[in-house]
Amino acid sequence: MDSNMCENFFTLSLLFLLLISSTSACDRCVHQSSAAYFSSASTVAAGACGYGSMAMGFNGGFVAAGSSVIHRGGIGCGACFQVRCKDTRVCTRGGVKVTLTDLNKNNDTGFILSSSAFRAMARNGMVQDLNKLGILDVEYKRIPCEYKNQNLSIRVEENSRRPNYLAIKFMYQGGQTDIVGVDVARVGSSNWQFMNRDYGPVWSTNQAPVGSLQFRLVVTSGYDGKWIWTRNAVLPMDWKTGSVYDLGVKVTEIAQEGCNPCHRQDWE
Repeated sequence: MDSNMCENFFTLSLLFLLLISSTSACDRCVHQSSAAYFSSASTVAAGACGYGSMAMGFNGGFVAAGSSVIHRGGIGCGACFQVRCKDTRVCTRGGVKVTLTDLNKNNDTGFILSSSAFRAMARNGMVQDLNKLGILDVEYKRIPCEYKNQNLSIRVEENSRRPNYLAIKFMYQGGQTDIVGVDVARVGSSNWQFMNRDYGPVWSTNQAPVGSLQFRLVVTSGYDGKWIWTRNAVLPMDWKTGSVYDLGVKVTEIAQEGCNPCHRQDWE
């Protein structure tokens, strides 16, 4: 077996193990937790997922830091959740939809919401009462992310160095999936080079091919995984750090439930 075949076999074996572990999760079931808020939304945006100020454009500024269980070592970065407080005296039943952009390191609460997201849970005229409570008992579930006007995109990180070292950050990942594998190849080549997850949405390789580049990735989907391919060039030969490039595809897949029973998508 040559080196490329060994490498591909190793990559597929690793992906298989990752897919098994990810599909055992129960993402869309309703969980019980608590939530507080940051007074500054930029604190959450500039967090452990590394999105920076761009995170404020993901969901109208409704972003959140999650506990280690929710953050999952960075795999949860970019995931979307519906959070609602259980005090119906001050809160609506619909709750708020948030995008995970940070890690709540102290784990005292399941979520720390941006102030705008926290206030969005309040009934009319009850914002001040909600703020005074500070910490709320909540229930939450994972929901699909929707980016109607955005394809899945990548940002070339500043530490990338042509020709060989390439680090990319995924943005605008729709659906309800986790990215569990990424490969890169020169356009027209079948010699795919796997990339390593550095943290959260950032993947890198120190063996990037030279030339215009295309990508393929595996996302959790159903009870299995699904390959998503970019057929055309995503990165030009002279790619630039700090630039965002459109992959030309949308991720709309939904990972299936791994537990039973689960609440319906429309909460009672």
